[in-house]
Amino acid sequence: MKILFLDQSGKPGGAELCLIDIAKPYRDNCLVGLFADGDFKTLLEKNQIPVQVLTTQIIQVRKESSFAQGLASLEQLIPLLTKVVQTAREYDLIYANTQKALVVGAIASFLSGRPLVYHLHDILSPEHFSQTNRRIAVTAANRASLVIANSQASKAAFIEAGGRADITTVIYNGFDPQNYQTDKSIIHQTRQQLGLENKFVVGHFSRLAPWKGQHILIEALKQCPQQVTAILVGDALFGEQEYVQKLHQQIASLGLENRVKFLGFRSDIPQLMSACDLVAHTSTAAEPFGRVIVEAMLCGKPVIAAKAGGAIELVEHGINGFLSTPGKSQELAQMITTCLQEPEKTAMIANHAQTTASQRFDVKNINQQIAQQLLKKL
Repeated sequence: MKILFLDQSGKPGGAELCLIDIAKPYRDNCLVGLFADGDFKTLLEKNQIPVQVLTTQIIQVRKESSFAQGLASLEQLIPLLTKVVQTAREYDLIYANTQKALVVGAIASFLSGRPLVYHLHDILSPEHFSQTNRRIAVTAANRASLVIANSQASKAAFIEAGGRADITTVIYNGFDPQNYQTDKSIIHQTRQQLGLENKFVVGHFSRLAPWKGQHILIEALKQCPQQVTAILVGDALFGEQEYVQKLHQQIASLGLENRVKFLGFRSDIPQLMSACDLVAHTSTAAEPFGRVIVEAMLCGKPVIAAKAGGAIELVEHGINGFLSTPGKSQELAQMITTCLQEPEKTAMIANHAQTTASQRFDVKNINQQIAQQLLKKL
């Protein structure tokens, strides 16, 4: 089976990291076509996955774009479409991994006669997408042979928006548990380097954006005991620098300068997670899946997740983690404090989560599920 994977991003986000794992088994018979150059291309090359940047023009359409803004981008799309159609004829199917890739892939599928598979990594809700973008995404996806949703929450939102239930299946993201095993000496060294000795460290791992809720964690931190410290791993994307400035202002106004560390974008996520005592997920809107939640579990760390979207499918409160009401900093602070004060119970929950997540989200099983679905569509 020869697959042409398409992805709009030059930067490695959750959807892109997922694509790496999906593409690995096909590295001798696939190509990942990107709509932008960047670190994601480098990561694919490191994993020996064939990759090609198909356009050098930035497609000026975002999730909140209007119909007029979408029309204005058509001129940019024509050369890219031509390239994708030509390339697609050398492959058995087109696998679109992002929304812009879906639109291009749907047209290329029609013109090349190759079946289209769409991997849905988003919740198509008004909080995240304009009405125009939702309509375009659903119309394009309904032309696919298969839609793979990354959670029941993503599937439900897709169908509610007009998506076809008969072509949609849920397959969770896969992970290699071995990648999340970190030696104790490295954990100690990491904490030492970051000046986190004798601290109770709460880690937050995501891009810095209002809906990711870093400000909620900072509010909660003020209500926690003094030894509770937070590290924010990630950076601003898509013009969200203003939010980063607001976070710094919030920290200063609360007098938390010595209790919050900004680490920026990092590639050593498993090591940093393993150096934490707790991982917090604080999204204010429903998360499609919640990659960070599973990664924390695989690192053997307790996780507090916002009770919405895909997170509810991953976390069973008090069994393999904790669920907190989105946006409620006081509730989050109470849970963090409880984890600090009840280390044995918290460790037992984290250990259970690690065991079950290693089985439930093993990348070998997930890739097998995807391969079975793809074979049905050829």
